[in-house]
Amino acid sequence: MTVTATSAGPSAPTPPQAAPGAWRRWSVRLVPAAAAALSGLLLYVSFPPRTLWWLALPAFAVLGLLLRGRSWKAGLGLGYLFGLGFLLPLLVWTGVEVGPGPWIALAAIEAVFVALAGAGVAAVSKLPGWPVWAAALWTAGEAARARVPFGGFPWGKVAFGQADGVFLPLAALGGTPVLGFAVVLCGFGLYEVARVSLEARRTGTVRRVVAAAGVLGVAVPLVAAVAARPLVSDTAEDGTTTVAVIQGNVPRLGLDFNSQRRAVLDYHARETERLAAAVDAGETERPDIVLWPENSSDIDPFTNSDARAVIDRAARAIGAPVSVGAVVAEDGDLLNEQILWDPVKGPVDTYDKRQIQPFGEYLPLRSLVGAINDEWTSMVRQDFSRGTEPGVFTMAGTGVGLVTCYEAAFDRAVRDTVTEGAQLISVPSNNATFGRSEMTYQQLAMSRVRAVEHSRTVTVPVTSGVSAIIMPDGTVSQKTGMFVADSLVQEVPLRSSLTPATRLGVLPELGLVLVAAGGLGWAVGAGVRGRARR
Repeated sequence: MTVTATSAGPSAPTPPQAAPGAWRRWSVRLVPAAAAALSGLLLYVSFPPRTLWWLALPAFAVLGLLLRGRSWKAGLGLGYLFGLGFLLPLLVWTGVEVGPGPWIALAAIEAVFVALAGAGVAAVSKLPGWPVWAAALWTAGEAARARVPFGGFPWGKVAFGQADGVFLPLAALGGTPVLGFAVVLCGFGLYEVARVSLEARRTGTVRRVVAAAGVLGVAVPLVAAVAARPLVSDTAEDGTTTVAVIQGNVPRLGLDFNSQRRAVLDYHARETERLAAAVDAGETERPDIVLWPENSSDIDPFTNSDARAVIDRAARAIGAPVSVGAVVAEDGDLLNEQILWDPVKGPVDTYDKRQIQPFGEYLPLRSLVGAINDEWTSMVRQDFSRGTEPGVFTMAGTGVGLVTCYEAAFDRAVRDTVTEGAQLISVPSNNATFGRSEMTYQQLAMSRVRAVEHSRTVTVPVTSGVSAIIMPDGTVSQKTGMFVADSLVQEVPLRSSLTPATRLGVLPELGLVLVAAGGLGWAVGAGVRGRARR
């Protein structure tokens, strides 16, 4: 007889497994968070040097999907992730020479404004016609970011990614606020059209008013852009002038180029003299005006006779007035200055940069920053002083507006030159500090938007490239390479008429901020009434 033994001991424990409900709860949080960051990254990809401007539309469509119907707290968090996804890669150039700390800190601070806009979008997302209120809130967030803290940081406004896009003519209608508003509205409108369409397929009914709001959110910006096209023109109204843009190049990349100040000055003088020789040989047209970049003479020509002699020799060789970018010490103040240098009389006029760069040209909260990191105080030893008046040089009878580098990002700084009589605009810049980063192309796109906004030729003389000549319709007619010595010479149209954007100034932006405030007030009031009824 066979006896079968069976174990009377306890069975092995089953390993614990996560409850399906817990995973669902995590996915509810993680998936929207990842989508917010990725849609912000999609907005970044729409910016130069790429020409994928249209990617801004799906970026905001996804943001609308994520924010609609959520609480303002969720909107705050998702908006912040969207802002980080957008601004971290967009501003990576700010850490090229100083390390990742300042870059990450800047992106993290600027993303707060996007987070606040996200909270507002979530709050108004249940209102009728919500894409309008939401797009206005985005514009309000950009308006705040362009002003605070430390004078603001408008880099990354949606409008600056649209230099190649179909919406660009709207810059002439209402400036960068209207252009950016139209792009964001179209993106939110696309989401609303898709949402209503899917709902109609599921239920078999269409809410006509809601559907019409979505369609109008897409159609109105596109129709307005087409209607604004006649405002864009490169027709000469006041004749033409022949302009020369000088790019002398620098000895080396990065912050260390500053130790070679005399070499930078010599390079720009040499390139100007080379151009003069080409003119004398009949190889190129003689320029009426010559434009040097920012920091082309970091040696003060008012106190250094050797630097003055170098500039004098170059101006006499070319036989035309030259706008020279210099660092000048005056009565104890340090100034980032443009000097109008006459080939016969020498220096006859100056413009002092008004919108100076925090943590680059001056150090806010110097004692506090020094206590945290003394490297900043050693890099910015002395603060630059601000100019007070718009810069317009009369060069060979032409009004040339001066907008120095960082100033091109600020609406008022550019507009002031045009209302003061500029027939063309020059944006002298020094990008050598940022190497071969995307910063140069982002700044060039800003200048293209400004050309359309004010219907002016814009020249961009840069120490190391990319220098360019931009027509009033925003097209780049000539440009240089990076880190080469070169010059651009071209006959360009002069214009004096004012676009609606120039005439209206800050009013379109103020109107959109009021729309945003109205939508937010409506949403808050509706929420209070709803809680009272419950």
